Amino acid sequence: MSAAPKAAIALLILLALVPPAAAAIGDPFLTVIATRMAVFAIAALSLDLILGYGALVSFGHAAYLGLGAYAVAVCARHGITDLFLQMGAAALAAALFAAVSGAVSLRTRGIYFIMITLAFGQMAYFFFVSLSAYGGDDGTALAARSTLFGRAWLENDTAFFYMVLACLALAYGGLDRLVHARFGRVLTGTRESELRMRAIGYRPFRYRLAAYVLSGMICAVAGVLLANQTEYVSPAYMAWTRSGELIVMLLLGGVGTLAGAMAGALVTVGLEELLAGWSEHWRLCFGLILLAVVLWSPAGLTGLLRRLLAGGRR
Repeated sequence: MSAAPKAAIALLILLALVPPAAAAIGDPFLTVIATRMAVFAIAALSLDLILGYGALVSFGHAAYLGLGAYAVAVCARHGITDLFLQMGAAALAAALFAAVSGAVSLRTRGIYFIMITLAFGQMAYFFFVSLSAYGGDDGTALAARSTLFGRAWLENDTAFFYMVLACLALAYGGLDRLVHARFGRVLTGTRESELRMRAIGYRPFRYRLAAYVLSGMICAVAGVLLANQTEYVSPAYMAWTRSGELIVMLLLGGVGTLAGAMAGALVTVGLEELLAGWSEHWRLCFGLILLAVVLWSPAGLTGLLRRLLAGGRR
């Protein structure tokens, strides 16, 4: 087993130990923070598929997070409260939106792709702002968390955390197999040289579109979990600034490494909580930390760890 899967497994084990540790020290809020870390780790993994392996910088990725969240609200309004049914509805909505927007966006490159994904993301944002039935710009509160097989097991924060952790483990495991399979190798080859991939008989557009759709579906599942954690949905979930935050998580952890995406999400959420409790100007401090990481380790925390391990072997 290579270092990356070992690091991912270590992160999952570390997260799994948070609820018993929180109970031991009498601080249940730690479980809430760990749940938020795991939710955004799933979203970061989904973005890393297209950004890290496909070199597709999307500034509209948070739209899928919002679609997942609103799928919970819409389904609950119509009496569908089962978590897996809501995930299915969210994934279907995200797949349709990604297929349409991706078919247009992927015909462009560079800054044009960034701006078109941003435009689609803002279209989704303003669409939900206009939905007065679901609170418009103010959003809407959920009556309760989703059910599992008709039971309200997820009302317990610890049980909900382990459900989110299981989803994170499945997302990582599935994406890890995908990027190391033929599909992932073609996607990576397209990132390196689209012309060469065409020359040997592949059609990069199909692979990029498939990755784009799959990425949106996984992010929508993260949106379902985010809505359940906060018991609230809002168009703010799909604002372009949220897409920027997901990109920051990848930069901090390491673009193009699934373990790095997980680590970046965990560190970003952890720093937000830590710095926000220390100063109201925490964004300035966070920006300085991000700047230091980018300057001293362009490959993120995973690159820094590799350099430290390589230095230790000499």
